[in-house]
Amino acid sequence: MKKIVITGGAGFLGSHLCDRLIEAGRAVLCLDNLFTGRRENIAHLLDHPRFEFREHDVVRPLALPPDTAEIYNLACPASPVYYQADPIHTMQTSVQGALNLLAEAERLGAKIFQASTSEIYGDPDVHPQPESYRGSVNPIGPRACYDEGKRCAETLFFDYRRGRGVAIKVARIFNTYGPRMHPQDGRVVSNFIVQALKGQPLTIYGDGRQTRSFCYCDDLVAGFLLLMDSPDTFSGPVNLGNPGEFTVLELAQKVLEIVGGRSALEFRPLPQDDPRQRRPDISLAGRELGWRPAVDLAEGLERTVAYFDDLLRREEYS
Repeated sequence: MKKIVITGGAGFLGSHLCDRLIEAGRAVLCLDNLFTGRRENIAHLLDHPRFEFREHDVVRPLALPPDTAEIYNLACPASPVYYQADPIHTMQTSVQGALNLLAEAERLGAKIFQASTSEIYGDPDVHPQPESYRGSVNPIGPRACYDEGKRCAETLFFDYRRGRGVAIKVARIFNTYGPRMHPQDGRVVSNFIVQALKGQPLTIYGDGRQTRSFCYCDDLVAGFLLLMDSPDTFSGPVNLGNPGEFTVLELAQKVLEIVGGRSALEFRPLPQDDPRQRRPDISLAGRELGWRPAVDLAEGLERTVAYFDDLLRREEYS
C-alpha cells in the first residue's frame, strides 16, 4: 500500500487529516516536531496498523519511505503567538521545509500539497480576496516571518512544477476552527471560548469591527482531499475558507450565547499589520473542486465549545 506523509500531522488540522485518511483505508506517516502539535491529538491512532508517527522537524533533512505516493505539508505554526516566538525558525520551516519536501517529492515521484494561507494577502485592499490578488504584505513587520515564508514556499512549489515537473497542489487556507485547536494558541475562536468557559473577560483587539471568515475544520479537510485528488492540470493556488463574514464583536456575542456566561469584553490595542477584513472568494474552488463548506458558524461553534468544555474539565481534575 502506498504511503501518505503528513508533516505537521499532530497539529490541529493535521490530526484531522490523519483521521480522514485512516478512515479511508490509507497508510499514513505522520511527522511533527511537537512545537504546536500534540501527541494527544493522535493518541487514538498510535496503535493503528496503518499509522506511524515520527518526531521530526522539516527544517532538518529527511528521507521519506520509497513507497510514498503523496505528501501533505502542513508543518508551520499558524498562530501569531507561536510563529512570532521564534520568527527565524518560522521562516526556516516554511522555506527550508518546503525545499526539503519538494526535493523528496521529486526524488520519489510523489504528489505534494502545500498548506498556504490567506495571510499571503496581508491587509488586503481587495475584498473579498480572489486568488489573482497579489496581496498587501509588510515584508519587515512582526507577521512577515509567517506571511512572507508562506509566499516564498508558494514560489518554490511553482518553480519545482515548472522546472522539474513535480505534481503540486497549493491551498490558501482562511481562518479555521474546531476541536483540537490549542487552548493557548492565541487565535480568536479558541481565545473567546476558553475565556468564556472560565468566566474571564473576552479579549478584543482594536474596536472589534475587523472581519474574519471562519471555516469549520471538517469542511477544510474535505477541501484538502478534493484538491489532492483533482487532475494534475490543476495545481492551484485555490482559496479554501468559509465566505461567511463576521466582525470580531459578532463572534464574541455568538460564543457568549452558546456558553451562557456573563463575561465582559476587554478591549486592547490592535497588533501591528493585523488585517482589517478577510473573506475568501471561493468561486475557483467551486468550479474546479465542487467544494463549498457545509457547517455554519453556529453549528461549528457548538461543537468546538463542547470540545473545550470537556478539555478544561479533564484538565481541572487531572
